[in-house]
Amino acid sequence: MTLPIFLITGQLLTEAVWAPLREAWPDRELVVADNKSDDSIEAFAARLLENAPPRFALVAHAMGGFIAFEVMRRAPERVERLALVSTLAPADGPAQTVRRQGYIDLVESGKFEQVVEERIPILFPEEKRADARLLGIARQMAADTGAETFLAQQRAIMARVDSRPRLGDIAVPVLLVRGDGDGIVSAAHHEEIAEAIPGARSVTIEGAGHLPMVEAPDRFRTILAAFLDE
Repeated sequence: MTLPIFLITGQLLTEAVWAPLREAWPDRELVVADNKSDDSIEAFAARLLENAPPRFALVAHAMGGFIAFEVMRRAPERVERLALVSTLAPADGPAQTVRRQGYIDLVESGKFEQVVEERIPILFPEEKRADARLLGIARQMAADTGAETFLAQQRAIMARVDSRPRLGDIAVPVLLVRGDGDGIVSAAHHEEIAEAIPGARSVTIEGAGHLPMVEAPDRFRTILAAFLDE
């Protein structure tokens, strides 16, 4: 019996980011975890575990990866396979904190719409920053997320723990996926995770940025399906 696949979505994103998977996999049980109702990584993880079946596969993107690490700390026996997309393991450093505070300042000054515009250069490679389809997806997801939810997500991210000390405890099959044009998550971030988790594999999608599931949906699905169906 195929296990349900829980999808954890990143910050300022909605389940729309997984639309290419839903369209291509109508027969798979895909469940998008709630990324709007809490303001801490621990609470997000607790909510997911409360609503998940005893065993499931986990596919986590960006902020979702922080939640996935917390799930693995709390209930590793419940996760069959773990795919980490465009995410990293350490807590924020000074530069990240400054950037996030800048976003908070924009929102609190009534300029929430500027947040996604500030993020576009780090979301997408240069050659895709004028792509009307991708920009439309990013802007609509941000609008659907809303300012208050964004601030709650920021609080959760800024307060997260460093997940690196426990990476070696992860004993399930792990896949790492990132785009080579990601301006948030570097190759070094994924190498750090891959080296710490026994047997973890890392795949880079050429020409994609921080959102490979919508930038290169066919390639992303192929990579993910091969991993989940092993």
